[in-house]
Amino acid sequence: MTARYSIFSLVKNALSYHENWQQAWHSPEPKKQYDAVIVGGGGHGLVTAYYLAKEHGLRNIAVIERGWLGGGNTGRNTTIVRSNYMWDQSAALYEHSLKLWENMTRELNFNVMFSQRSVLNLAHTLNEVRITKRRINSNRLNGIDSEWLEPEDVKREVPIIDLRGGGRYPVMGGSIQRRAGTARHDAVAWGYARACSEMGVDIIQQCAVEGFDIEGGQVTGVRTSKGHIKTNKVGLVVAGHCGVLANMAGFKLPVNSRPLQALVSEPVKPIVHNVVMAGAVHAYISQSDKGELVIGAGTDAYNGYSQWGSNPVTEDTLAAICELYPLFKRMRMLRQWGGVVDTCPDASPIIGLSPVKGMYLNCGWGTGGFKATPGSGHIFADTVANNRPHPIAAPFALDRFRTGFLIDEHAAAGVAH
Repeated sequence: MTARYSIFSLVKNALSYHENWQQAWHSPEPKKQYDAVIVGGGGHGLVTAYYLAKEHGLRNIAVIERGWLGGGNTGRNTTIVRSNYMWDQSAALYEHSLKLWENMTRELNFNVMFSQRSVLNLAHTLNEVRITKRRINSNRLNGIDSEWLEPEDVKREVPIIDLRGGGRYPVMGGSIQRRAGTARHDAVAWGYARACSEMGVDIIQQCAVEGFDIEGGQVTGVRTSKGHIKTNKVGLVVAGHCGVLANMAGFKLPVNSRPLQALVSEPVKPIVHNVVMAGAVHAYISQSDKGELVIGAGTDAYNGYSQWGSNPVTEDTLAAICELYPLFKRMRMLRQWGGVVDTCPDASPIIGLSPVKGMYLNCGWGTGGFKATPGSGHIFADTVANNRPHPIAAPFALDRFRTGFLIDEHAAAGVAH
């Protein structure tokens, strides 16, 4: 039985110098057979296992992770949460997720530090103004909060911004979603891991997938660095390497894998109170609770699996940041990293069945993965348990690349990749 976190448990453990906290989750060796194996111990994989156990009654589940829990893209992103996407299908998916974010800390009894500080998308050209206003109208039709801001409104929200944008990026207005914000990424992984472990899910780290057993078109097992595991249900929930796993299973996915870069600065006093995104120049910025500026940059223009990315991407981003916020010209950057993202041609994910029976796909999220974490896992668990797409997941099936019913979120989502 996992102990409940509370002010009383905090005081009790403080008296013993915090040396007696219960282990948050167990890390057993894999069993010979499971009812379902989830490949990928990031947020999406853990949430999938959580809802498979909680809502569908499956308890003999393994989550296998090549590295350490949450050490992939869950821990390598800029933690933005929002739902103001353009198209109906995306709006349904991300709004479903945002509603789960709003109750996550209470549900998990784990503080994920979800902060609804709002997300502001800037418009720098007349075309961006038109697109942004169209997206606001679309958001409102889908019941998503979204407002248009004139330049003076933007200045009130972000006093340090230079509305001239250095002459290159003039601010002509923007949209704001006030329910959007940020969360603590590793706390999300830890919270779901703790909840999964309490329900009997095996979380197996340092366990790389080496291949799949497939008989008559049906998956029957997973070959791993820790031995062979029998199962007839496998969920592929990895970021950055879904194409590699698909190749192991004998099919191809329409994804590009590229490093997406981010940076953090030295800590300063609170000065940025929203998340501010500039889609046209691909530079977005927020401030962590420690005071660091968290800056999101773009992806490399070519495929790669490095976790640092190329210098011109960060140089272009920082140049734009300095023109929009001249105050930051003397800030020093402390860290820079890249997370490998799998991106589909229409900038929307793949959720659903695969060409192999018993194998399911949840991948291709591009830059939308973190914000969709709870909703993605919730509808994917339903898909895995019932062997058919959840109604929200159905438009995101792999088959859309054959039928042509794409969900083109390039540019419409505020940031294009």
